[in-house]
Amino acid sequence: MRVRADRLISLMLLLRNRGRMSASALAAELEVSTRTVLRDIDALSGAGIPVYARRGREGGYALLPGFRTDLTGLTHDEAFALLATGTRAPDAAGVAPALASAMRKIVAGMPEAQRVSASRAAERILIRSDSWCGLRPDDEAADDERQRAVRAAVFAGRRLRIRYATPGEAPRWRTVDPIGLVSARGVWYLLADRDGAERTYRMSRVVEARELPEPAVREASVDLARMWERRRERHHATLPTLTATVRVRARRRPDLLSAGGHVQAESPDQGGWLRLTIGYGDLSHAVSAIWRVSPDAEALAPAALRTALRKAATATAARYTS
Repeated sequence: MRVRADRLISLMLLLRNRGRMSASALAAELEVSTRTVLRDIDALSGAGIPVYARRGREGGYALLPGFRTDLTGLTHDEAFALLATGTRAPDAAGVAPALASAMRKIVAGMPEAQRVSASRAAERILIRSDSWCGLRPDDEAADDERQRAVRAAVFAGRRLRIRYATPGEAPRWRTVDPIGLVSARGVWYLLADRDGAERTYRMSRVVEARELPEPAVREASVDLARMWERRRERHHATLPTLTATVRVRARRRPDLLSAGGHVQAESPDQGGWLRLTIGYGDLSHAVSAIWRVSPDAEALAPAALRTALRKAATATAARYTS
């Protein structure tokens, strides 16, 4: 009954926002048979919803002119925000099925032009629970003029002029073709191409941004999740690496790996512990990743990592010595 109620709402939203539609078109949108659509239309009529049929080549089903509902009052930006969050967020505590149902209703209920525009915009944003390289979330305004200019260029498919501060260098201007925006564990990145080469920019280092009038050189559609993984792997491959052997309580394994690092080997250890071989970017990256789950993790090797963690623990303990 709940599934059918959801479908009836979607059917009514389709007719309200798109006007007359054939039974076959409705069936395709709702992913049901034509016979099911006809039964649902009868159910709506029986419930007092003024659905009428027109015969012939240009026929189909429609709501009587002037009939309105308040099932959705979403603006384009509101619908896009829901699409971007709902279709990209990981499944947490089984929420995804209900979220997917809500997304289908939103998409089905939007007018054609608005639906296409919002869906294409949502394709250009990705929310991830993992990090780029163990970085912490940015402590800055969530939405300012600089970020709005970047977002506008990404969604509109226009070139972007940014003044970017590479670590250790003075900020300088670059012209890029923006592809998408990724939030990785609260840190925002702009994925772009510059002179045909792939580039990934941390948004907190974008000092200024200006949307340009010319169109960006990019594909009409993008698999942002796949692109993100490819760029992330390439970035990690260029970093100095440190291979560490780590014991961690099994229940804390996700917390340890959320700070980044590549698991190269894994085996069970005694007492509910795991033994992992992990590749980190450098010594400081390894110290940061292991320290954040201490005392539920122990670095076994290399010796330099154990020494660095011992020094950190000693210094911390000294602060609490009375």
